[in-house]
Amino acid sequence: MNIGVIGTGQIGEVIIKKLRDAGYPVKMANSRGPESLKDLAANTGAIPVSVEQVVQDVDILFIVVNQKTIPELPKGLLNKAKTETIVIDVGNYYPFRDGRIDEIEDGLTESVWVERQIGWPVVKVLNTVIAKALAEGGRPAGSRDRVAFPISGDNPKAKEIVAQIIDQIGFDSVDAGTIAESWRQQPGSPPYCTNPTKEELQSWLKKVDRSSLVTKREKALKAYLAVVDADWQAQVEAHRSVNVAF
Repeated sequence: MNIGVIGTGQIGEVIIKKLRDAGYPVKMANSRGPESLKDLAANTGAIPVSVEQVVQDVDILFIVVNQKTIPELPKGLLNKAKTETIVIDVGNYYPFRDGRIDEIEDGLTESVWVERQIGWPVVKVLNTVIAKALAEGGRPAGSRDRVAFPISGDNPKAKEIVAQIIDQIGFDSVDAGTIAESWRQQPGSPPYCTNPTKEELQSWLKKVDRSSLVTKREKALKAYLAVVDADWQAQVEAHRSVNVAF
């Protein structure tokens, strides 16, 4: 299974490393071009290519960029992808960083907005984890403290394939419903950056209050920034103190 990754920031770099450690062939691209990825290529064995090339002949494509960057991707980019390519949206919307996006502010689910921008269905996963927690928090299958991630999407087979990859990089997963329902894992939701176990996640997904997401997103951001230089466990606890308050 060939994998492409667009975006090599903190979380993108960790995803690339985890996939390579699991034995997957990976192509990677960013807005700065292949030359900027020489060091990461040397450290991981992932192949640096252009954004146009990264979508070609891959079975799975991770898009790991800020929300504001989605419309800046080349128009028709996915016309060069295989029809069965699974596209994974790893992004989140933060107005202070991305600017105001009216459709999302008016209630459109973030990943539905992404689908409309790129003209392709997506699976939503890995948007709910801090980069360091993803890098260091993996556990063998069956571990009592194994972290679980929600997976949303409209294609059950695609979600099954993605769940297998999540398992192989050291985490459990829970089907969180359709892409229209992926607001259940947006910033401010109980699963967001809280490292739940599978049992916790299954329970919390049923309790998400959509009307509280924006308020909790802003409160959790402030709590996170207060411990931004601490270890990832403290950052997780900061998010838990806000997001897991029913």
